[in-house]
Amino acid sequence: MASNGTNGTKDASEKVFLIWGGEGWVAGHLKEILQEQKEKVFTTTVRMENREAVIAELERVKPTHVLNCAGCTGRPNVDWCEDNKEQVIRSNVIGTLNLTDCCFLKNIHCTVFATGCIYAYDKKHPPGGDGYLEADPANFGGSYYSATKSKVEELMTTYSNCLILRLRMPVSDDLHPRSFVTKISKYEKVVDIPNSNTILHDLLPCAILLASAGDTGIYNFTNPGAISHNEVLTLFKKHVRPDFEWKNFTEAEQSKILKAGRSNCELNSDKLAKRMKDFGVEVKEVHTSYDECFQRMKAKGIK
Repeated sequence: MASNGTNGTKDASEKVFLIWGGEGWVAGHLKEILQEQKEKVFTTTVRMENREAVIAELERVKPTHVLNCAGCTGRPNVDWCEDNKEQVIRSNVIGTLNLTDCCFLKNIHCTVFATGCIYAYDKKHPPGGDGYLEADPANFGGSYYSATKSKVEELMTTYSNCLILRLRMPVSDDLHPRSFVTKISKYEKVVDIPNSNTILHDLLPCAILLASAGDTGIYNFTNPGAISHNEVLTLFKKHVRPDFEWKNFTEAEQSKILKAGRSNCELNSDKLAKRMKDFGVEVKEVHTSYDECFQRMKAKGIK
């Protein structure tokens, strides 16, 4: 099994980034950041499970770094995956492994934007207690989406060219439909459970730093700490939408309207914070990061 380390780095002037899932939400943010940094960046929508097409795309672009943002999360949510399991396997398991393997054979560094929704609070990791570490075995299989993600992550760690970043409930500085804030602001009722979150404004530049340095292995890719739904919406109301109101309900009540279970957990992001210090970057605590995110939204006139 591959250990955390570095692999596939070249001189900075030789870097070529290829973003898989190029029309997606996270991919768009990555492309914008890389363009601002004057990096050479391409995007593709080639299906990951099509080995011949993947190899042809890698040979055409000749990237030094692949950023894999592709995959199947389900529309409008992960409940979709419960009724489309073959398609989920084809994308999230076969496709992800195929792309990683093709990159390995061509000595290309591959960053996979994965998920931390493979854990659930338990006696050893209660709300407010210790967060899950990168090496902790997955313990949540309440949704087919999460089940596929935990299995493929275990297999991907074999590859010495692979960096795995576990995002959770990602949030952007707008009201994009895929943003966690947009989702819960539209729900009639929300649960109130603390969770790890990924504020893209803060963390996507960190992903580029890690990929450029050739880091490999797994990182819990979240802001430090955990924040509850009510805390998020309170800050949203404070900065963005003063007249916003919401109602709560219990997990038991929520489960009655969902086809699949939902992961609730806190990830320990100490490893990420420590590594970022090597680059002179501070990863902001999640409450602070959310507050600044909503202030940026307010400044843009987003309501």
